[in-house]
Amino acid sequence: MSIETTMTRAWQRQAAWLWLLLPVSWLYGFITMVRRQAYKIGLFSSYHAPVAVMVIGNITVGGSGKTPLIIALVNYLQKQGIKVGVISRGYGGDSNQMPALVHADSLPSIVGDEPCLIVNMTGAAMAVCPNRKQAITTLLNAHPDLQLIIADDGLQHYALQRDIEWIVVDASRGFGNQQLLPTGFLREPMSRLKGANVVYHEKADRTTEDNKQAQAKRLTMHLQADKLQPLWPSAVEIDGLSVAAKTSMPLMPPIPNGRVHAVSGIGYPQRFFDTLLSLGFDVIGHAYPDHYDFSLTELLQYSELPIIVTSKDAVKIRALLIDTSSRQPLSEEYQELINRLWVLPVTAVLSDSCYVSLQQQLKALNINLSKSTKA
Repeated sequence: MSIETTMTRAWQRQAAWLWLLLPVSWLYGFITMVRRQAYKIGLFSSYHAPVAVMVIGNITVGGSGKTPLIIALVNYLQKQGIKVGVISRGYGGDSNQMPALVHADSLPSIVGDEPCLIVNMTGAAMAVCPNRKQAITTLLNAHPDLQLIIADDGLQHYALQRDIEWIVVDASRGFGNQQLLPTGFLREPMSRLKGANVVYHEKADRTTEDNKQAQAKRLTMHLQADKLQPLWPSAVEIDGLSVAAKTSMPLMPPIPNGRVHAVSGIGYPQRFFDTLLSLGFDVIGHAYPDHYDFSLTELLQYSELPIIVTSKDAVKIRALLIDTSSRQPLSEEYQELINRLWVLPVTAVLSDSCYVSLQQQLKALNINLSKSTKA
């Protein structure tokens, strides 16, 4: 078991031994505070981009629903006629090949899994690099007409100045023991939320008639599960040749009440498992560290039953299958695996207040939406 998995499970259980790490958390908190203040007073230099920058991040370690939110915002802004681009540090990619533009055929091993997913879902202009200034420069060199750049997970990257800042909070997961790393899973203290634009990621059925009015101005989102899709389409083009999965009949998706393997390498796998449970599946969960690089051999161990993965994991697994297919014909064992691999896409559904807030913030930057304020 990796250190990341051990710590994640300890945070979920709020294990008592975590309090032994409190002195380390104090030191971490002190360094974080000094660093932020150094940027604020100009002791450390920061970069101001020539176009508006919107940072979307969180104050916790692990998934909060940030990537689906970014995809929803990009799709919405594109429909409103806004020329929007995205930057990311490209976690899980090869930093030696960055800065780099992300295209539809980019590899997760080069640019990271989340950038591949974002581009595949939106077609947006995107660049990756741990140095956000270099990412923005690369992006603007290729797309000089952009009006807005969304920075994926750059909340703590104070070397980048921002015009808009949204912090995503997983309301279901909460803040655990409310301690900084490593005692808890907070990257920054909860005081960071004061006066900030906070988007609360809640369950779809949380808002009732009784509290609807109180929630009206609260920025919220929830994830809506879409239809299951086969991970490997009926035919995939590799080097100009069509490679089809071998099957004697049309693939039928797993049905509710059926037993399935749920394989997840995201920041908070339990949310994925809970979603499948809510859809009626009998779930055998297999949690892996965030951005995990799967191997086909690992997936083969989950035999007989259907295997359902997230869209983010599907990006890497699909690239792995394409790479394997390009080098040699897929064995019968791998063909059988392909027929059992399914993806559960999710869509972020934002409250009306999110769009109202976004419109007001963009208007203050002289970016006017051309259409309605709702998606």
